[in-house]
Amino acid sequence: MSLPLFFSDLAKNGSGDDIGPIKRLLAQLRPASAKDGAQATRNVQALCHMLESNPEHAAMLRAYLRRLIGGRRMSHLLSDTGITKNTGFWSAAWHRFNYKWLPPVVRDEYWQDMFGEVFYRRDDHRWVAAVDDSVWTALVRSFGFDDDEDRTIQESFSREMLKAIQSLSYRISTIGLEPELVRNWPTIEDFESPFLRQNAELNQYEQAYAQWLVDPAAARDDSRHIEVLLTQCEEIVVKIRRASASHGISVSLTRLLLRLTESIARLRTLLALLDAAASEEAAPIAVGLFKELVRADNVKHSLTDLVSTNTELLALQVTENASRSGEHYVTRTRIEWWAMLRSAMGAGFIVGFMAMLKILAGKLALAPAGYAVLYSLNYALGFMLVHILHFTIATKQPAMTAALMAQAIDQGKQKLDQLTELVIQVVRTQFIAIVGNVALAMPVALLIALAWAPMTGRPLADADKAHHLLQDLDPVHSLALFHAAIAGVCLFLSGLISGYYDNKAAYADIAGRIAQLRWLKRFLGPARTARVATYIGDNLGALSGNLFFGIMLGCIGTLGSFFGLPLDIRHITFSSANLMFAAVGMNGKMSLEDWALPVIGVVLIGAVNLLVSFTLALTVALRSRGVNLRREWTVLGELGRRALSTPRDFCFPPPDSIDLDGPQPAAPGADAGEHNAGGD
Repeated sequence: MSLPLFFSDLAKNGSGDDIGPIKRLLAQLRPASAKDGAQATRNVQALCHMLESNPEHAAMLRAYLRRLIGGRRMSHLLSDTGITKNTGFWSAAWHRFNYKWLPPVVRDEYWQDMFGEVFYRRDDHRWVAAVDDSVWTALVRSFGFDDDEDRTIQESFSREMLKAIQSLSYRISTIGLEPELVRNWPTIEDFESPFLRQNAELNQYEQAYAQWLVDPAAARDDSRHIEVLLTQCEEIVVKIRRASASHGISVSLTRLLLRLTESIARLRTLLALLDAAASEEAAPIAVGLFKELVRADNVKHSLTDLVSTNTELLALQVTENASRSGEHYVTRTRIEWWAMLRSAMGAGFIVGFMAMLKILAGKLALAPAGYAVLYSLNYALGFMLVHILHFTIATKQPAMTAALMAQAIDQGKQKLDQLTELVIQVVRTQFIAIVGNVALAMPVALLIALAWAPMTGRPLADADKAHHLLQDLDPVHSLALFHAAIAGVCLFLSGLISGYYDNKAAYADIAGRIAQLRWLKRFLGPARTARVATYIGDNLGALSGNLFFGIMLGCIGTLGSFFGLPLDIRHITFSSANLMFAAVGMNGKMSLEDWALPVIGVVLIGAVNLLVSFTLALTVALRSRGVNLRREWTVLGELGRRALSTPRDFCFPPPDSIDLDGPQPAAPGADAGEHNAGGD
């Protein structure tokens, strides 16, 4: 149906308030592809031109829109659509899943329900957003409501907005009194709360505005005083979020703050629209609100959007802690660089023995579950020991430094050269950590293998086992790199787990709760109990991350065998130790060609470990902060220039190290509470 045919049909069948005509009109505006913004713009401009050139059509459409809008309640659409619901993830997911096969009842008298019937395609928001605001504004003006002497539509719309701002104001007041909010910012109770004051001011504003609608000669206040109070509410939200960096934050509090922020923003929009009334400023504000509502309605039943939103909430909560730990994985001076080398060598020493224990466990006659338990204990206890001794596993660094880099980009406080220097420092620290791990893991494994046969009478790894170990390192004829990628995913997950439990320890005050345990005080005494409580509070994230990481590494191979899938893990430090065990097991019968592929495999395994874990961690950290990467290509170009001019800086710190703004990190191992959230 073309636009002329639409108006012919409207003249015949548009006397009521049925949504059929508006759906047919949108069918004329909607492009074949939601991504085709140019075609959508041309369609809207064509309608605008037709209305401007034909006043009869404009009057006909205006009358229909008056009946359509005025005959339904709009306040719920304005106050609820696009605002985060006060429900948990699983409850919301269950409802959205059910709506997929059994949609909710659509009530004709509510625009909140009918809006989705009009914009029924899930991608309508794409072409609506693609059309420029000025084009939509021109269309709104072409309807002729501003010139219409009948003020029915303006009054009806204004009264619905007044109901919506009342609902939003009461919601803001209610959230401001939530116990969890008060608990995190108790000074709200010491002074007159802006959350309550804004509601009192808004009630006065609403009464004056309602009187003005009846009598245009009556005085009408603006919303400037309410704006001041809303700004004070936002300042409290910012303070709570800043405090969460040290005190932690829960998902429920994060959702409350998001719901509060969204409600304040929507209230501001509606107040601005009411203040503009029928002036020239009203149309652009209405268009912005219209686009926001279309998008929100399109995704209201989307499981993908729900998962994405909640993932971002959790990721921001977790990566905030990871970014602080990441400061301790960046060496800026030569002293810190050498300290990192020593810390990494200590971890390499322990990994040499862990690799030995894994080979010994594999010789036992156990059920698959038994192997999974032994391997998990070996990994988990070993990684926890690495952390307790303040050593560093190199591949753990990317999950932490990625969050630190995302925070640096997000804050925007670094200049280009400073941001480039941060990247170089991260690469340099990662390089020396890997060197330290491998430099001691290989000789320790070699000495263990050489001493094992004389002590026990048989080799630690016989010829068959040695051949199997070498085959596992072959990057061409085995799945070594795929298994290295799996290990990288596990490293990434362990970083998230560490951040989660660090946040939980701070928010739930785990240290304080342990310190008050009476039975522990009787057993250890008050002083030791206090030290234990402090240590657990500072290191719960690191210990938990190591524990779960060890369980993941120990169980993946068994799960792969159980399900018949090619699942396993490869890690650079363990792989380098296994290479030495295999070399001794082959009794020196390895040619240069036999060495080539395993050595290349170890290097590539390390590269894949780091690349996968860093990429995943950086992606989550950037997404959680909504970071704009407009400078990424500039930074890459600067890195390329530095690599050509001073490649040495990517491996060794210069004599005069550049210090970024902000606190200097402690040397590796100096603080058990912050270093080496640990893992393989």
